[in-house]
This record gives sequence, structure tokens and C-alpha cells, in this order.
Amino acid sequence: MFSENTKIFAGYALICLLWGSTWLAIRVGLDSLTPILAAGIRFSLAAVLFYTLMKYKKIRVQRDPLSIKLYFIMGIFSFVIPFGLVYWAEQFIATGLTSVLFAIFPFIVIMFSRILIPNETIGPFKIIGSVIAFIGIYFIFSDDLSMDVSTDIWGMAAVLVSATMQGIVAVIIKKHGQELNPLTMNLFPVLIAGIIMIPLGIFTEDMSRVVIDYGAIFSVSYLALFGTVLTFTTYYWLMKRMNLVILSLNSLITPIIAVLLGWFILNESLSMHDLLGTVMVLIGLVLANIAGIIKYYRIKTV
Repeated sequence: MFSENTKIFAGYALICLLWGSTWLAIRVGLDSLTPILAAGIRFSLAAVLFYTLMKYKKIRVQRDPLSIKLYFIMGIFSFVIPFGLVYWAEQFIATGLTSVLFAIFPFIVIMFSRILIPNETIGPFKIIGSVIAFIGIYFIFSDDLSMDVSTDIWGMAAVLVSATMQGIVAVIIKKHGQELNPLTMNLFPVLIAGIIMIPLGIFTEDMSRVVIDYGAIFSVSYLALFGTVLTFTTYYWLMKRMNLVILSLNSLITPIIAVLLGWFILNESLSMHDLLGTVMVLIGLVLANIAGIIKYYRIKTV
């Protein structure tokens, strides 16, 4: 019914929109839950949903040695440590600074793609476009970048390590995980994350401030279904069909979605810096995709 290109575009738009909305859902949840515990519950519920979908679709778990190794790599280095670091860091540094620091993700992908996947096409336009989009993210959050290096250094380092880990794992999965089903490749990693993060939250966080209310239930449910199951399944489906650098640029779009949702839902201000930064990100994305755009229109006109 729909062409492959249409499905890819729709999937890319979906992960940008849903991951952009997770900032708002996390904010709602943290009024009632502690960060690590909330993440652990989110991933545990997501594991149940992944398993239910796999049973419904009769998808068998791939248990060959490479698949098992990739499950553990993803569980520890895509979920437990990176999400733990970001949640921990946001206790000390502003969300805007977190967004700017995490925007190094595409550059990590570019760097390690050149090392591990030499045939992955990068080219100057992808690099230039990524740089322009990064500057756009800086403009959007420039009013929220106040920092005290002496006190914020560890929080900043945590976000950089998180982005680096996730970038490296994305390249590893692109190279070695092509045979994995998108549902299978998420089930065990999120299960590992839930098993580790719930006890970690219970023993390291202040449980006296935990309240199970409608906000907590909404936040965890939304993040499990929409922010984890739908997004990560779609993300790894796209990874098999897209250039990894282009796919990684979604990390520069999601902050814009978050800002627009904050303006639309929470009546937060939308400044000229926000608008200028958004335009720069869009210009960067067009430049990064320029080869694909030209190829598409050549095919259409033939």
C-alpha cells in the first residue's frame, strides 16, 4: 500500500515526535517518582509489552551466541549506564545543557562509523549539516547554559559519556545486528535494564518521596509504550534501511519537539533564539540529506 520510502519517512517522523514528547512525560513522572526507579519501572513494563507482542506475532527469541552478546551490550551500554548517567546528571545540570551536550551523538556515530563500517557513506554534506544543526541546538538552549564548572563538571561528563556509549553501540548494532528482529533485539536489553535499575533506585534513592498517583502511572505507561516499545522498535527497523548518520540526527530534532510541546502544552515562552535555532537545525538536516534529496528527484523526473 505504501512505498518503502514513505514508511521510512513516517517511521523517522514518529521517533522524532515520540522521543521529543518523552521530556514532558519524564517531567510529569519525576513529580512522583525518583529518577532511577522511574526508569527501571519504565523498562520493566516495556519488557512485558515486548514479550506480549512477540507472543502475539509468534516471533521466536534469537539465541545464537552473537545475538546474546548483543543483548547484553545493549542492555548495559544502551540502557542501564547511559540512562542512569543522564537521569543522575539532571540532578545537577539544566535540561538545556543536557540537550546540547547530548547533541554530540551524531558526531560519535560519524567517528565510529568511519572506523567500524568503512562502507557507510558519510561525505562532507552530512558532516557540515550535522555541525549546522548542532549550532542550532546551541542557539535554542543558549539562555539555559549557565554552569559552574567546579560543581557541574561531573554531571556534564556523565552526559558526554552517555552520548558516547549510545553512539558506539548504535554503530555496533548497525554492523552486527542486521539479522536481529527489532522486537527481539529490544526485549532482553530492556529486561536487563529493569532488573538492574529498580533495585538500584530502591537502595540509592529517597523512597520516602515516591508517590503512586495518576501522574506516575501516566508517565511510566506512556514512556514504556510510546517512549520505548514503539520508538526503539521503529528505530532499529530504520537502522536496517537508512544511513546511520542520517538516522542519528533525530537526536537534534527531538529537543525542538520538546521545546514546541512545552510552548503548546505548558505555555512556555518561545524566543527568537528558539526560532533561529530551529531554522538552523532544519537547514542542517537538509544539507545532511542533500545527496538523498537529489537522488530522489532525479528518479522522479526520469
